[in-house]
Amino acid sequence: MLTKILTTSLVALAATTVSAEGAPGYSGYRLVWADTFDGSAGSSVNGDNWNIITGLKVNNEWQDYTASSQNLQLSGGATLQIVPQKDGSGAWTSARVESKYTFTPTAGTVTMAESRLRFGDNPQSAKQGIWPAFWLLGASIRNGVSWPGCGEIDVMETVNGQLTGHGTIHCDVYPGGACNEPDGRGGAVGIADQSWHTWRAVWDRRANTWSGETLTWFLDGNQYFQVSGATVNNQAVWNTLAADPLYFILNVAVGGDWPGAPNDATQGGFGSMMEVAYVAQYIAS
Repeated sequence: MLTKILTTSLVALAATTVSAEGAPGYSGYRLVWADTFDGSAGSSVNGDNWNIITGLKVNNEWQDYTASSQNLQLSGGATLQIVPQKDGSGAWTSARVESKYTFTPTAGTVTMAESRLRFGDNPQSAKQGIWPAFWLLGASIRNGVSWPGCGEIDVMETVNGQLTGHGTIHCDVYPGGACNEPDGRGGAVGIADQSWHTWRAVWDRRANTWSGETLTWFLDGNQYFQVSGATVNNQAVWNTLAADPLYFILNVAVGGDWPGAPNDATQGGFGSMMEVAYVAQYIAS
């Protein structure tokens, strides 16, 4: 029944308003929060909305995250550009931003989180080690809860220029646990090209029990992965993914455990960037 509900009301969801400078409106949904990255070319993100992360080293990645406009800038055309760069010595820099805004998927209704993204035009052969992502972490990590116990939802990741998107949950304990760490539980989808596409996660908490609640991934309105409370099979763990506060993350990593190291052919610059039109959160009205 829940799958049928999602098929009829969410997969066919169509934007009722679309603007180059605004998140779309959807019939039956209320926009709760969005950043549409308005501002002059070369300026930084809105500091009221985002933390710019520097000095973070995880996953054996190669890049240093910076706040430089060489790595993180508004385009002047209502988009955000996250640009990995390689200097003359072979050192890599890039950027990562995390939303100050948090939200909790509301019990008894449907919550959506989405972003419209594109990738730079460099060929796959020039993107070994490039790792863009749009994802969420449980806000409890900001209060001392360790990963993966805080919960993580990867709405979109792709590596090495491959036209394959990955949606994944990480949770519970490492290694093993309910989310089979370090791999997590996930699904993959083919991406038509490197141009603009909409990536969405939907929490449906209308079921009578926590085990019937679902989290579903969509690319351009087409479902490609779903988990439920029953998949996780632990209410406390499920709550970290579906009933506790979450925040948004946008980043482009270089190297690391998953993509492997960049090679001599890997190029930085705008051809390897991730460009973001908006990030938005909605609730069924």
